[in-house]
Amino acid sequence: MLVLNHENEKNIGDLKYGDRILLVDGVTVSFDGFKALNNLSFSINYGELRCIIGANGAGKSTMMDVVTGKTTPDEGHVTFGKAVNLLEMDEPSIAEIGIGRKFQKPTVFGGHTVFENLELAMKDDKRFFKTLFAQMTEEQKSKIEETMELIGLKELYKQEASILSHGQKQWLEIGMLMMQDPKLLLVDEPVAGMTPQEVDKTGEILTNLAKTHSIVVVEHDMEFIRSIASKVTVLHEGSVLAEGSMKEIQSNEKVRRVYLGE
Repeated sequence: MLVLNHENEKNIGDLKYGDRILLVDGVTVSFDGFKALNNLSFSINYGELRCIIGANGAGKSTMMDVVTGKTTPDEGHVTFGKAVNLLEMDEPSIAEIGIGRKFQKPTVFGGHTVFENLELAMKDDKRFFKTLFAQMTEEQKSKIEETMELIGLKELYKQEASILSHGQKQWLEIGMLMMQDPKLLLVDEPVAGMTPQEVDKTGEILTNLAKTHSIVVVEHDMEFIRSIASKVTVLHEGSVLAEGSMKEIQSNEKVRRVYLGE
């Protein structure tokens, strides 16, 4: 499998705001004859917050599986940065190169504090003896503090993760992903089960992250999508049905007929 090398670092490190960071081109995935993705093509720019919607079975999860290396497509190309072929890489290598994925159900270390969870998630050498004798640098401490500020948990840094609210656990997991320094973050249904106040805070966190990262949000909550989306991609039967602003999507006859059932 391809790993992170100097050429790959150059292909990603040279990206500027507005450059294309991800290209999914003609991707098809079949499971027992069923096409979960059918010639799927779209692209994401660096510094963009893209919302992807679609009914159950539209291909949203399979798309994320392909981008993160969990599923290998039958056909097509997936390019990260200027020329990195993600289909030649395994899941750990894709995470290392700068693509993070947050699943719907938060996964945090319940017996550890907020601060400790972020420390454990830090992108660093995790070999046993290296970790055993490591002293955290001031730069690392500052990074954790900045992340806690971003996710709204700075005042709870000593709180064990197990007693956080559902929304707070979601924010902590977003923070843990940010400790890995991703350039592209795929977020699956981030506001499911949240209170209205938590939904608002999540929108604020993702909007702030999009100032320095590329964010792809897959979500069913249309009110939430309206509150954060600048561009929306609608998937249907494994392909792009429509793409544009939320206003354009809402007025699109194909979307209204297929997605909204009108």
